Amino acid sequence: MTAEVTEPNVSRSSGGVQSLDRAFAILEAMADAGGIIGLSQLAEKADLPLATIHRLVRTLVDLGYVRQEASRQYSLGPRLMRLSDNASKLVGAWTRPAMTAAVAKLGESVNLATLDGDEIVYVAQVQPSENFMRMFTEVGRRTRPHATAVGKAILARFPDEEVVALLARTGMPRYTATTIESPAEFLAAMEQVRRVGYALDEGEQEVGVRCVAVPVPDAPQPMAISMSGPTSRMTDDVVETAARVLSEAAAEIGSVLNGSSVSA
Repeated sequence: MTAEVTEPNVSRSSGGVQSLDRAFAILEAMADAGGIIGLSQLAEKADLPLATIHRLVRTLVDLGYVRQEASRQYSLGPRLMRLSDNASKLVGAWTRPAMTAAVAKLGESVNLATLDGDEIVYVAQVQPSENFMRMFTEVGRRTRPHATAVGKAILARFPDEEVVALLARTGMPRYTATTIESPAEFLAAMEQVRRVGYALDEGEQEVGVRCVAVPVPDAPQPMAISMSGPTSRMTDDVVETAARVLSEAAAEIGSVLNGSSVSA
């Protein structure tokens, strides 16, 4: 009779605890699937045996971080809301140094936004201390991505078919005379973003306001940082300078948010 050899509960890749690695892989796979998913699909996405998935998911259900639906699928649980709310509040503090440095160089308002589901959500803003005409975007504000520079910067990293599917779900309402209203025109704008490395809002969300945005690399979820100002001040030369400064800030923010700039 041979004894069963169990695999040590240690992650070979990071030296961490394997069950924790797997639990968070499950939660991230559920989030990527829109928050609700079946066990078989979850096992495929997390690349884990079905028995392992079932055991870990049951533990997460017992803890309240996952919920079993009547459809026998599993969804992200309500206890995650408290963690999410508190982490979201800290994003502004974590990213403020990089955003403040960008504002000091540019003299205009700088915003940080993320893609939450199909919507753009503004999660942080820093304004210049001296500016007689400031651009104010309320933190927590939600909007459709098609008429914003941050939305374009974020979606430019998605495959075209996913972008078209998102636009079909959200619609493309017209806010101003320059708002892009067709998927084909939007995809052309995405090609421009990929080519030059930054996105523009040419008064598409609000008349008289021009905005430039760049994606945040290595962020834990799709994010972009932007600068906005009156069209009269946002000349092409200013936009070029802003794109460079914002890219530097975005790299720092991505490093902060993914933890690579913090040593344990």
